[in-house]
Amino acid sequence: MRKSSQEVDLLDISENEYRSARNDKVKKADINILLNRVKLTKKTELKKRIIFLSLLISAIILVGVLTLI
Repeated sequence: MRKSSQEVDLLDISENEYRSARNDKVKKADINILLNRVKLTKKTELKKRIIFLSLLISAIILVGVLTLI
């Protein structure tokens, strides 16, 4: 019966299998994906700010108009 992948003894496997198993664990980050994520968050923050400011300005205008009436 074969051992499960969690119970594999590193002394029993060949050097190639050890390197491939080790390389699978190494995580790499793609800089383009990270930069695109930053750009998208900046765009969403800008949209939120514009919406907030427009609501604030419209509320100020509405209060100003109601006080004049």
